[in-house]
Formats: sequence, structure tokens, C-alpha cells
Amino acid sequence: MLSDIEIARKADIKPVSEIAANLGLFDEEWEPYGHYKAKLNDLAWERFKNNPDGKLILVTAINPTPAGEGKTTTTVGLGQAFSRIGKKAVIALREPSLGPVFGMKGGAAGGGYAQVIPMEDINLHFTGDLHAVTAANNLLSALIDNHLQQGNALSIDPRQISWKRCMDMNDRALRHIVAGLGGKTSGVPREDGFIISVASEIMAILCLSSSLDDLKARIKRIVVAKTYSGKPVTADDLKASGAMTALLIEAFKPNLVQTLENTPAIMHGGPFANIAHGCNSLKATRMGLKMADYLITEAGFGADLGAEKFFNIKCRLGGLKPDAVVLVATIRALKYNGGVPRDDLAKENLDALAAGADNLRKHVENIRKFNLPCLVALNAFPSDTPDEVKLLQEICEEIGVRFSVSAVFAKGGAGGEDMAHQLTSMLACGERHFKPLYEETLPLEEKIRLIAREIYGADDITIAPAAKKDLDSFEQSGYQKLPVCMAKTQYSLSDDPLKLGRPQHFKIAVRDVKLSAGAGFVVVLTGNILTMPGLPRVPAAEQIDVNQDGHISGLF
Repeated sequence: MLSDIEIARKADIKPVSEIAANLGLFDEEWEPYGHYKAKLNDLAWERFKNNPDGKLILVTAINPTPAGEGKTTTTVGLGQAFSRIGKKAVIALREPSLGPVFGMKGGAAGGGYAQVIPMEDINLHFTGDLHAVTAANNLLSALIDNHLQQGNALSIDPRQISWKRCMDMNDRALRHIVAGLGGKTSGVPREDGFIISVASEIMAILCLSSSLDDLKARIKRIVVAKTYSGKPVTADDLKASGAMTALLIEAFKPNLVQTLENTPAIMHGGPFANIAHGCNSLKATRMGLKMADYLITEAGFGADLGAEKFFNIKCRLGGLKPDAVVLVATIRALKYNGGVPRDDLAKENLDALAAGADNLRKHVENIRKFNLPCLVALNAFPSDTPDEVKLLQEICEEIGVRFSVSAVFAKGGAGGEDMAHQLTSMLACGERHFKPLYEETLPLEEKIRLIAREIYGADDITIAPAAKKDLDSFEQSGYQKLPVCMAKTQYSLSDDPLKLGRPQHFKIAVRDVKLSAGAGFVVVLTGNILTMPGLPRVPAAEQIDVNQDGHISGLF
């Protein structure tokens, strides 16, 4: 089979003007970025905003192996499948981060015959949105340090500056640094550090804002530090919001591209799911719902991370009411969760598959806690045996959940028609009564405990003393009603990546908490999760090259 990039280059890509026209957009409602990419502006939203919403379908997954299991591929293929059966569908996706592209995971534009194109552009600089987020984040850092240098009128305590610089790359050497060295003219020496851009609060704000005014208001509320007396210092105190918003004007407009089969795809925003809230922008999702009968979107990593945050953060803050969930599983990921080493996943092992299916059961149970119907989509691999597929289907029948084999990687939309038909049938069966897991009035600590017990299956939580003190401070400062954004490993329901399957009798260790007052949630760091990842021993970057014609090779 051809590589992903070879398939993408052979695609019958249409000018973005055709994709826009098929969505019913007028010329003045979109702005071209070359021949195959465009930005959607507010004129489009103003015309469509009173349309009834289409059906909102979330694609999520079981806990993956380190190689990833094709959730984006399934999302793209499902959108193509809906188009094939005559439904008006739009896909809403996150934008890739350069960190994973050059690190271990690779690109994030789908795979095989279920991709979003132009693949090279999307996986690299795209329309510059992530660079704008990085610039806005680091402008605020520069203003903080300049304020210290110019006399520190706000009495900022350099030891209590919580705002970090960022870059869109995996670079572990920048996690902890000392800034301001070099003498009196080079700033005030202090400890600092970098996070990856997709973990920046700016990215979360971009993805949760409903308008430019809302964007600016959220930026104003960002808490960057404390004074010597313990008073919070905000971006508004530093008079930073106007300039930061100016950097984000273009980035705030959703991006329009297409799939290999020319289904419209809106890609916008890209917060990580294990260290941020893991969903594309609220603006893109709302726009897609108004323009299509079916809006298919994804949430990052396993359902314990992406789906939980999609429901409890994005849907709560955005007033969204999802209609159905597709839970992506693979035979190999289930065997991995059943104890099979990564190198042996291609071998048939029914016992390990049955054991690993406990992970699937837990995710199905979790989805049902939000009062939503679920379809298990088996992302098929050539190594899957008929007996393994039969066993998984029987397990799904046993737990009372619909099952479909997805062959979108090899067959494109044609390989997802059964999924689309089953979802159409599911969505015709009455109204949904979606509800978040917890009430906003619940104390922050209890929200954390509820997620740990109900979603992860933990016995309880432990909270480091400093984190407990910060939670109490957030409550006293009026932030009790905020949802919590759990930063946790994607490889396990627990906070230990080695505890696979459905772990029992464990506690979630809360080691730190961060206030994201602008985004509107509290970040809870568990286990050994890092906000600046590192590169693996053999980074994907080593395989990427460019020939004299400018053609890129090795990019997924």
C-alpha cells in the first residue's frame, strides 16, 4: 500500500472555492490561503447562526498504545462515509502540533484513504495559527519581565510568576531555565520555563472563546503572578490584552480544508488532551453544526481524557448538546491492554483480547454516564484475525453496545458506510438527554475526586500539600464554579502509564494545580505528566527530508 503522503499527493484535490461553495458559503464569507486552504470569517457565522443545529457526533477512543490507534483516521473516514450515503457532513478537527510531528506520534491529518489535505501544509505551518498562539503567549512573558526591569510598579514577586514561555516543539531542556542573566541591562534573574504551545492557556482561550470581545475579555482575566502581598496579577494589569488579541485576529478564524474525498473539514485550534482540554475550537464546532446535517468531531486520546473534557468543559462552556459517541478500538490496543508486548501485537491472542476488553467496557460505561448512545468502531488492521473480530463483536453484544468494523484506512468512505448507517439509525431514535458529570457548584476537590472515581475507577485521590493550599486559594478567590481539566497519562485509566487494562485499587496523585482563569478551568496535574514533552530516542524528524523539487518525504 502507498504511504500516507503518497496517497495524499494522488488525491483529486479541489480548489477551496469549490469546497466553500458546496457548503453554501458566499465569496465574501471566506478568505483564501493559497488554492486549497481558507479562513472562515464572521460574515459566514452571522448568516448561518440562526440555522438549526445538525447532529453532533463525538469520536473518541479506548486507551491507546504508544503508536496511536487511528481516532483521527476514523473521524475523517466517517465524515467521508456520511457524504457517500447522501448526508451533508462536516468534520471538525484540531490542528496538529509540530511537537508530535517531529517526535514520536507523527502527524494528525488522518491516514491511508481517510486523510485531510493538503497533508504537508496541515502538519507543518498550516495557516500560522499555532505560531500566533506562541507569539501571544511569549509577548505576555516579555511584558512581565519588562515590568520587573522597569521598576516593578505592580510589586510582582518574581518567585510567584506562574506564566511560562512556550514553543511548539518537544524540547525537554527548556522545562526549567533561569532567565534574565547577563547583567543589569538583561533583565531581572529569575527561574522560568517553557511549555509546549498547545498546552498554553492562550490555546485554550482561543478554542473556548465565542467572539473577539470574548477572546479579549478572557485574556484580560489570565492570572500571571502574585504580588509580594499575595494579590493576583492579571494580563489586564499589565495592559497586555489589546496587543495579544491583535496577534490572534487571524488565528481566531477557523480554517477550511477538505478530505481525500472532498468532504469539508474545519480544522481549528489544537490543545493537547493529556495536558490540556483536547478539543478543536468551539467556534469551528458551532459553525459546522449550522452548515451541516452531521458534524463529526474528535476529542484527543482516550475517552477518559478527551471525551471527559469535551463533555465537562467544552460542552458545558459552549452550551453544546452531543447526540452520539463513536468509541474507536483496535484489536492490537485491546491486546496491549491485556498484557501483550508491543512487538507481539500482530499475533492472534484471544485470551489477551478478552482481558483487554475490560478497558473497552469501562469506556462504554463512562459514556453512558453522560446519557449518550455509543457505537464501538473497530479500526481494522491487516493483522486482525476473523476469530479476534468475532470475539470483540460478541463482547460488544454482551455489554449492549452497537459494533461496526471500520475499514476507512484501506477503503476511505466506502469502508465506513456501515458506521454511518448505524449512526443514522441511532440518531433517529428520539431525543438525547445529555448532562455533564458534575454540577458546577461542587467544590473543586470534589470535582477532581468525582472524575477520579467515576471516570478512572480510582478508589480516591491524594493531593500534595501545596496543591491543596492552591485549591483552597482558588475557592476563596471565587473560582469554585470552574470545571477541572485533568492532566494525566493517555496510556492508562490511572495516572501510571504501566497500569493497563482496567486497573483496580489505585489512587490518583494530584501533585500540582494551575488556575486558567481566562480559559475558565483549573488544570490538575497528576502523576508524572509533563507540560513540555521530550523527543524519543529516534525522533520522527530523523526520517523527514526534502528533495530538490521541494517534495517532502518521511512525513507520516
